[in-house]
Amino acid sequence: MNTSVIRRTSSAVLVLLIGASVLFPLAWMAIAGFKSKTEVLRSPFQFFPEVWRFENYTAIARDPDFARAMLVTFLGALIFTVLSLIVNATAAYAFARLEFTGKRLWWVYCLIPMFVPMMAILLTSFVVVSKLGMLDTLAVLIIPGVASSAQMFFLRQFYLGFPTAVEEAALIDGATRWQIFTRIFLPQSGPPFVVMGIFFYLAFWNSYVWPVLTISDPDLTQIMQFLADYRTSRSNDWGMLMAGSTLASLPTIVLFLIFQRFIVNGVRISGFK
Repeated sequence: MNTSVIRRTSSAVLVLLIGASVLFPLAWMAIAGFKSKTEVLRSPFQFFPEVWRFENYTAIARDPDFARAMLVTFLGALIFTVLSLIVNATAAYAFARLEFTGKRLWWVYCLIPMFVPMMAILLTSFVVVSKLGMLDTLAVLIIPGVASSAQMFFLRQFYLGFPTAVEEAALIDGATRWQIFTRIFLPQSGPPFVVMGIFFYLAFWNSYVWPVLTISDPDLTQIMQFLADYRTSRSNDWGMLMAGSTLASLPTIVLFLIFQRFIVNGVRISGFK
């Protein structure tokens, strides 16, 4: 058999195995949503339910608390993503293309949080937002995490790849720095913005520890809080919990399906050619 055929076959089998290993937990979660309370953790393991219980999905979907948690979390994730892109892109451009007093010192200062674990500053962050009167507000979930050292660094490296000739030509034509940023740099920032936007969206959507510390108002309960509380209040009704988890994952799955092409392009970022 031709060596190239063997290589292609091996690659295809490897891709299928990786895909199956990735999709299996998602498939099991979705199918477990059709099982009864005790059937999910039955031993020996049974992938498909004996009786398909569609009422698990209909009941959780009709729960007004679940719908409110999904809506509030989605709204917060959108606001958080937009603000994060604006703040980090503006800061990245300033550090990449502008000269100002103490630039190196401020850049090091901005990078320091990237090396500090979140849990190390969790309590001090809670004290700060508590003193500022931000508890039980949507702002407490958004503002503290808007600026990201890692994403700022990522975008700065991307902007450093822009040819200076384009920027100098714009300056000669009378363009201001803000016009250069908004009309030249931002239109070229689509791929990294998609990658960063999905990162920020997932960070907000999957957040659990910070909302538990700062949110006690039922009207602002986040989806991960809701699922955790639902497990406790329903005495580990695993079938209903799997149904809720499946529905909660749908926005993220749809997001990846829509932007998958842009994600691949973002990984291949190399600036202007």
